Amino acid sequence: MKKPPCQVFWRPDRCQNKGTAGIQAAGSRMANLPWYSEEDKSLGENQVAGYQRKPWKYSAVRWDGSFHYVHTTPYGNYSFISVDATKNPGPKRPYNFFGILDEKQMKELLLLATESSWSNHTIWFGHYTTSTILSPSPGIRTIMSSATAYLCGHLHTLGGLMPVLHTRHFQGTLELEVGDWKDNRRYRIFAFDHDLFSFADLTFGKWPVVLITNPKSLLYTCAKHEPLERILHSTHIRVLAFSLSSITSVTVKIDGVNLGQAVHLSGPIFILKWNPRNYSNETHNIEVIVQDSAGRSKKVHHIFSVQENIHLTFDPLASFILLTDHYIVARVFFVLIVLIQLTTLITFRYLAYPELKEPPGFINLTSFSLHVLSKINIFYYFVLLLTLYTVLGPWFFGEIIDGKLGCCFSFGIFVNGHFLQGSLTFIVGILQLVFFNIPLMAYLCWSLLQRCFGHNFRSHLHQGNYLKIIPVHLLMLLLYIWQVYSCYFLHVTFGTLALLFSPLRVWLTLLTPVLIRCAWTLNPTKFGTFAVQLKSHLSA
Repeated sequence: MKKPPCQVFWRPDRCQNKGTAGIQAAGSRMANLPWYSEEDKSLGENQVAGYQRKPWKYSAVRWDGSFHYVHTTPYGNYSFISVDATKNPGPKRPYNFFGILDEKQMKELLLLATESSWSNHTIWFGHYTTSTILSPSPGIRTIMSSATAYLCGHLHTLGGLMPVLHTRHFQGTLELEVGDWKDNRRYRIFAFDHDLFSFADLTFGKWPVVLITNPKSLLYTCAKHEPLERILHSTHIRVLAFSLSSITSVTVKIDGVNLGQAVHLSGPIFILKWNPRNYSNETHNIEVIVQDSAGRSKKVHHIFSVQENIHLTFDPLASFILLTDHYIVARVFFVLIVLIQLTTLITFRYLAYPELKEPPGFINLTSFSLHVLSKINIFYYFVLLLTLYTVLGPWFFGEIIDGKLGCCFSFGIFVNGHFLQGSLTFIVGILQLVFFNIPLMAYLCWSLLQRCFGHNFRSHLHQGNYLKIIPVHLLMLLLYIWQVYSCYFLHVTFGTLALLFSPLRVWLTLLTPVLIRCAWTLNPTKFGTFAVQLKSHLSA
């Protein structure tokens, strides 16, 4: 096969409702991908209704679902496979955070992957990261294992906390998150230079745009998918440089040594003759400085190596974010938290009455308060039923989709005759347990312990130990405000019906003050055995 020259593929990242993907060859030829609507609907049909779609100039055919586009050249084919993991139907935020692929979609993608096996390279692209896609065995990463790279958005830069979210799958495929176009005007260009893949993440409007294609960055090399030996046998350093004004100079340095000025070849391609064998040991740093006629300049650099057995590792945190199946982690944590809470509650319910033999330290008093709560029926059954309801009961009933009613559970959402598998629901469940249910249980334990000491609400405030009492009430008040805000968010997102029929949000919010008042006004005879034992121990 004839060796492919440097070919430029240009694709603006699309998060929400932003144009179409395209492929631009070096020079003026333009081939087009279908108008890509997946990321328009990736956040659910409700998220795009209010936006005006403005496809890019080179948009072509609209195409829903996953698809396979083949870019044909005289020296081979380049495949582009879209991954449509959009939930169908698409619920409102936040329950559209995870994408889903079912068995049928996985078979379709496997077929597309098989079709692309004859191409020089395959690029997969989609909205969701693989870590936020629910997919049946063998998993989406295995299906796309023959791909050179998977280009995605969704998490973007995590609000600026992770400016670079890139990693490599265990099968060798690169996963390259790009910043969002909507708010930050981030986009990506990439190129295949003699079948070596290179890319650059850029900000729109900042010129010049520079991409070093040979030698390529060591961090993004993959011997499984690329002919890396071509770097060692190459004759020229190659740089792509674009600007609104003409390029006046392209200066190339390696390890700080100026190699000279690259000369213009054609289109955006600039080349400089080199001898790669002069850099055959270890790693080296290449730096390119590009200037245009408007006086603007851009400096880019990366580490490269002409040896194939040298590798660099990605940021461990970025790899964790992109390679961890977060929905599985959320399920496990949700189940563990529920089991720990239920086990604690039921265990103390059936344990014998406590005997205080040691000084009443924090652990002893905590254990004592759990005995009190679990052995007074009204509090025991309230906490037990609340925990079970968080797991099994419908959280709310309302407009999951505009005009479509549905029910939300921890394990999934029923809407318009469809069941959407639980994903973010488990994270919401964890937040509910950790930031309200369990703190409420702890606050009740503490309040009941104060009652066992013989106090009521007024008298316990006059103990004089304000540094211990006030923070407890203040923390519970803040968590209660958080619960109230969640009711407001529910109303704004899912409507008035969801607000009225929301046992886990509104009903619990209204019931909590009643329960707390009950703890402080309950007949003292209910604490008889506990109060007597506690007082006798303290007097001894």
